[in-house]
Amino acid sequence: MWSKLALFVIKNRRLLLGLLAVITVFMAWQARKVEMTYDFAQVVSPDDPDMVYFQRFKKTFGEDGNVLVLGMQDSSIYRLGNFNELRTLTDTLAKVPGVSGVLSVTKLPKLTKDTTNQSFSAAPIFRNFPQTQAELDSLMRVVNQQEFYKGQLISPRTGATLLALTMDPKFLNSSKRQAVMNQILVHAEQFTKKTGIRLHYAGLPYVRSTMTSKVASEMKFFVLLTVLMMAVTLFMFFRTWSAVVFPILVVLIVVIWCVGSMVLMGYKINLLTGLIPSILIVIGIPNCTYLLSRYHYDYRKSGNQMLAMTRVIRKIGLVTLMNNTTTAIGFFVFCFTNIAILYQFGLVATINIFVAFIISFIMIPAVFTYLPPPTPKQLEHLEAKPLTKLLEFFDHLVLERRGTVYLVALGLAAVSVLGIMKIESVSYMVDDLPKESSVNSDLKFFEQHFNGVMPLEIVIDTGKKQGIMKLKNLEKIDRFEKFLRTQPVLTTPVSIVTFLKASTQAFYNDDPAYYRLPDNSEKNFILSYLSHSRTKADSLPATAQAPAGGVMVGKLIRSFTDSTGQRARISLKIADIGSHNLDTLINYKIQPQIQEIFNGTGMTVKLTGTTILFTKGNEYLIDMLKESLAIAFVLVGLVVLILFRSVRAVFFTLLPNFVTLLLTGGLMGFFGIPLKPSTALIFSIALGIDGDNSIHLLAKFRQEMALNGQRVRAAISTTLSEAGTSMIYTSIVLFLGFSVFAFSEFGGTKALGLLMSASLLITNFSNLILLPCLLVSFEHGKDENINQTSIRHYDEQYHEEDDDLELNLDRMKKGDLGA
Repeated sequence: MWSKLALFVIKNRRLLLGLLAVITVFMAWQARKVEMTYDFAQVVSPDDPDMVYFQRFKKTFGEDGNVLVLGMQDSSIYRLGNFNELRTLTDTLAKVPGVSGVLSVTKLPKLTKDTTNQSFSAAPIFRNFPQTQAELDSLMRVVNQQEFYKGQLISPRTGATLLALTMDPKFLNSSKRQAVMNQILVHAEQFTKKTGIRLHYAGLPYVRSTMTSKVASEMKFFVLLTVLMMAVTLFMFFRTWSAVVFPILVVLIVVIWCVGSMVLMGYKINLLTGLIPSILIVIGIPNCTYLLSRYHYDYRKSGNQMLAMTRVIRKIGLVTLMNNTTTAIGFFVFCFTNIAILYQFGLVATINIFVAFIISFIMIPAVFTYLPPPTPKQLEHLEAKPLTKLLEFFDHLVLERRGTVYLVALGLAAVSVLGIMKIESVSYMVDDLPKESSVNSDLKFFEQHFNGVMPLEIVIDTGKKQGIMKLKNLEKIDRFEKFLRTQPVLTTPVSIVTFLKASTQAFYNDDPAYYRLPDNSEKNFILSYLSHSRTKADSLPATAQAPAGGVMVGKLIRSFTDSTGQRARISLKIADIGSHNLDTLINYKIQPQIQEIFNGTGMTVKLTGTTILFTKGNEYLIDMLKESLAIAFVLVGLVVLILFRSVRAVFFTLLPNFVTLLLTGGLMGFFGIPLKPSTALIFSIALGIDGDNSIHLLAKFRQEMALNGQRVRAAISTTLSEAGTSMIYTSIVLFLGFSVFAFSEFGGTKALGLLMSASLLITNFSNLILLPCLLVSFEHGKDENINQTSIRHYDEQYHEEDDDLELNLDRMKKGDLGA
């Protein structure tokens, strides 16, 4: 098959190049439509009970993660001039498309008692803007009397204040979001220039927008950096620009096909899929270097371009396909998950790894048979003199120091186990951003002054209609909220209870001493007032804009309770404390209090919200990735079994790569790299890539066994000297390619680069020292029948005379093959 394919590619190279050009133009046209995703990755199955509950929560109470906050701590904000600028900023931000509401000190409403209509209404404290500093100070005293806002809009401990912007979900989940965020930031910066007051930004809309922008910029940066790195590497290897330009052209075409395929499949670019173009460049270049190295080698022997390139396709076509297959397995295993972000990552990468193989096996033979033949100087790299001594040392270790190699391997494995035991499984909402980034520093500001900004929701279900308004139930909720206030990582809760306390304060003419739940004698009066307020809201059309007065009060009530009065919402914000601490908080602090307070009452309490789902999703994702690694081992083993028809070959392939992964895991533990989704996926990818070298060396060894009369030691020496150079070159290319990810601002991407680079260094020890040692120790040479027809495809040195007869050397002229 491969001889026919070789002749087909060479004979029809002009047609094939034209076809590639047409498809590439089509893919480029599709690629221009690619979009960034504007959602947090949905890593929890849509059928998961917690996800189903969260979706139901949003239908009842609305979004929980659509608030952007701007915070400041500067006493000069309460000077009249600066306060006026704050009012201007608030009014300006309210008019930005995509902002559905702004709450700040300058627009702060307070509840007032309307005795005429026996209802409550919300009136702005700054109805008439103050004209003097004395007026402003007087009104600020009124603001400070509003217990409802303490810990929410104003920090009682530090005096910091914030603006809360409610974002329209239609803008948040579309490409318009970045324009909205840019407008907000421009207006905020103008405020800072005028007043000298620094603003801090936080909230999920801001985090998502920042991460999306960084993904887009890093995708372009890594493609350019990877291309540059690969170009330098290729020139160092081949010392000719043609061997640089055309392999780079190959991988750039692959990138175009990759992005175009994402559009055709309806996928958007996210934190994971944004890495695929750069990964494909790194993986695609070894295909080209392998082809060119073999082409130069065979040309030096035959002196005929056409024959040399045909031999290349015949001799290394199958082994290169299998190498690409094992690489693809490292990504394909993610398709076994039901997590959209992983499935898309795995599917797009898998498809385009094979695309890279096809394009390189068409373009490199087609182009280089048109170009002039390589010069003697360009063939000097075949000697690989810098590596000769190293490979001789490896040969010495394998043949004379196997016991030492095994002891070192066992010692490193034991130490690695200790390192693995140090690995912690923890993730954060802004996990991938560096600690010194503005997002993290601003997040620390809000955690210091307001305890946090990440959403956390608690739903109380009384089990009965209008059960929420029963005083005994309200007292239970109040007791629970008092406990929540004692937790330093939680903000002051907001609920129907806090609203009722504010209503009682308003009923008693805004006296802060009455910020409490109404007692039995007061309950009927206050609930009657609230009932009249809610009636106004319920009668308001769904399309009505910005309700005010009593209608606004009714809207607030409706946001804290469902339409039946059976369920109530407690809304909090939480610090980004990490999945481990969050699990401790919920299971060992909050849940015991829930049991103590609500046990036997018939009321149920459920925690939900974006933060809960994000944390659960990460834990679920890590479990899925562990399963994916197991599947990857099975699939790689199956490929080896099919290729070599030997269980021992499976053992020889998987054991060294297991050691590689073990040592990589040990490095994670000793360097304090936590196990999280972005680092857990490294192991499956590394297994797929590292397995290439094992198959390559094992295939060459099998051939040498046949040619050397099944003499193991002679076969190993020849295998190391001839296959070792290309294996080390390939590892160098991959090492340099993955190392560019170490420049990422995202912690997960940086860990991917560092750990993959480490894995590629370790795999040289595993596959060039440990694997040959195992072969010498356990391969006796006469136990198996070597199938000559199956292994000749792997051969790098078999006799070409038979090929010359089959291919008809006289036809290997450019004129006869359509040149």
